Amino acid sequence: MNPAGPAPGAAGELAVTPVCDDGTPEEQWQRWLQDRAPWPPLELDVERLVVLGAHPDDEVLGAGGIMASAAVAGIEVEVICMSDGSASHPGSRTLTPEQLATRRHVELETATALLGLATPRWFGLRDGGLTEQTHTMAGIVDAVLDDRPDVTTGLLSVWSRDGHPDHDAVGRCATEVARRRRLPLWMYPIWMWHRVVPGDSSVPWDRVLVHRLDPEVLAVKHAAIRSFDTQINPLSPDPADAAILPPHVLAHLTRPWEFVIA
Repeated sequence: MNPAGPAPGAAGELAVTPVCDDGTPEEQWQRWLQDRAPWPPLELDVERLVVLGAHPDDEVLGAGGIMASAAVAGIEVEVICMSDGSASHPGSRTLTPEQLATRRHVELETATALLGLATPRWFGLRDGGLTEQTHTMAGIVDAVLDDRPDVTTGLLSVWSRDGHPDHDAVGRCATEVARRRRLPLWMYPIWMWHRVVPGDSSVPWDRVLVHRLDPEVLAVKHAAIRSFDTQINPLSPDPADAAILPPHVLAHLTRPWEFVIA
């Protein structure tokens, strides 16, 4: 979940509310979400769920509970990570981009294993450059879907209006493929919780569904998130090595509910 875009100052809507800012407090979201209850529940009426993330942690942060619950229910879950994750700390003198990509690859495999999922498929596209890789990503998704044309499949993707250029590009790709192939599509937000406020008119709240995590699944998701050491902990005391997922951001992603936009 890299907050930086292709270059400094090019991080889409996240530039308005950077990670170092407090953003919308989780307490504010908790009050509003509970006041809005009951939310319609998410129902996955598919045999296979193909999950798309821009960076190696998006899918676990935004939908780890959904994926774990789907696997327990006998749904085949296939995780697709588009980028190599090498750009989360562009100024780091502790890890090279190549070393960071290797670490993040291992972190994602550890996290998905904890969730009871198969090894994710890693395509290693340039982190921060997914906007220019639309056709390549669509080809990747089509090839994955064509692996199993005999099963009922749905797509679960990071949201196309999440606010990070890479996230938005993956979401747009998923929308195009789902429309073309007439597949069900659910989209999980991540940075949305940080950068918008409850009731924001840019969010289609009438299409939001909820998945409630039972305590066991929630505990497993928390353990999986702790696998992302390079993102939740500083690489060093150097400001360039600061945590990408500070506590005020993680608070939105560790609650006992996950939300998707249908």
